[in-house]
This record gives sequence, C-alpha cells and structure tokens, in this order.
Amino acid sequence: MKTALTIAGSDSSGGAGIQADIKTMCANGVYAMSAITALTAQNTTGVSGILESTPEFLASQMDCIFTDIFPDAVKTGMVSSAPLIRVIADKLRQYRAKNIVVDPVMVSTSGFRLLSEDAVDALKEQLLPLASVLTPNIPEAEVLSGEPIAGPEDMERAARSIGVRYGCAVLCKGGHRVSDADDLLWRSGVCTWFRGRRIDNPNTHGTGCTLSSAIASNLAKGFSLEQAVERAKAYLSGALGAMLDLGAGQGPMDHLHSLSGAFLGGPEERGCGR
Repeated sequence: MKTALTIAGSDSSGGAGIQADIKTMCANGVYAMSAITALTAQNTTGVSGILESTPEFLASQMDCIFTDIFPDAVKTGMVSSAPLIRVIADKLRQYRAKNIVVDPVMVSTSGFRLLSEDAVDALKEQLLPLASVLTPNIPEAEVLSGEPIAGPEDMERAARSIGVRYGCAVLCKGGHRVSDADDLLWRSGVCTWFRGRRIDNPNTHGTGCTLSSAIASNLAKGFSLEQAVERAKAYLSGALGAMLDLGAGQGPMDHLHSLSGAFLGGPEERGCGR
C-alpha cells in the first residue's frame, strides 16, 4: 500500500486539518500518517485557541515516521510559527522527501489568523522552495505574489510569478468570487485550467485541506500532477455534493461519501435493531 504523511494542525471538530487529511487519504486509498504541528480548539463557528507543538517534538514525530514507514507523498498544512517551519524544512531535506504538496494555510475559513508575520517569511524562505506543488487560495496567492487577483488573467499571472520565484508548480484555487470553482495549474511555464462545477453548499470547512491531501494521495499512487489534481477535484466535488450538514456554523464535508460496505450502516439498517 502506498503511504502519505500530513504535517498539519489538529481540528477538534474533525472537519479540517489533520482529521480531514487522514479521512481524505484513507478515502483515496493510501495509508495515512501524521505529524501534528498544533492542537486547536475549534468548531464550525471558529477557532478559539491554538497550542503549538514544540520544535523538538515535531522533529521527533517526523524522525519516527521517516525512519520506519517512509511516505510516498507529504502534505503540509497549518504551521503557525517560524521555528516549526524550519524544523519541517530541515527534516524534509534530511530525508529527501518526495511529492511534497504545500498548502500555505494563513487564515482559517472563519477568518482566524493562523500564521504570524515571521512565519510567513520562514514559509517563503524555507518551505516553498521544497514543494512539488503549492495550493494557495486567492488571498494566499495575493500574499505570495504581492499582486491583486480580480480575475482569471490575474490568477495566471500570480501563479506564474509564484512558480518562477520558488521553482515549483502552483495550483491557484478559484473561489473567493474569482473564477468560481475553476482552478489554475502553472507548471514549467504551462497553464492548465481545471473546470469545476459550482455546488451550492454553505458547508465548506476544510476544502483546502481536503483538496491538497487528495492531490498528495494521488501523487503517492503514481499519478501525474495533472491527473492528481483532476482526481482530487472530482473527490472534493463528491464530498461537497453529499450535502452533509453538521454544526451551527460553516460545517464540514462528507469525506467518506464514496465509501460503502458492511461496516457503515447502523443496526436498524441490517435488521438487528432492538
């Protein structure tokens, strides 16, 4: 079985972060492992607190993983401080990790800032140059490119600027009232658009985590980057289209929408209810 590692923060409500990554990786047919950068206290209405891992403990987690079950792909998500970013970059270089998907998480869906100013600089200097592909949303792409994005042409210009600067592929995600559900992949000077269907679902907590984890999963299985993006978008559309509705705020998606089998139903569905 192919393997994938997520390096990210924990979401106590299960819709984003480590929990969403693991669900996504399992649903996409790879063995999921995790190195936790922080614990968060959050639910569908927002983030109320963050407790970081120490750099030493994060390094220990990564050592344990890479020296035993070497991941076929790595996805990084929320890393809120510069020392943790430096540890991740050092370990990825030390173990020559491959298929690195960097989701440059800066602000939560609810607007909570997850990355300090010095961490943004460390992200740019240490982690982005190691990436196989970056997956910024529109606001993140604006920060990384230093350019405003108001339409598809701006997405292409920003993705090209980011890709040239950091020497990696860039998947600039649509949304935020720009290009709707269409995403733009810049790779080695070539722009490829991936068209998506707009799904009228207000519960979009964890979409960025889910997409990047699905891309990493498919890279781990040997698909090309273009194939991995296409398959990841199809998976995300299915998770949104399942119309799961939990919580009082912006709820999670159904990460296990495509699974079926004897262990999923309750007793009333199997004729053994009491």
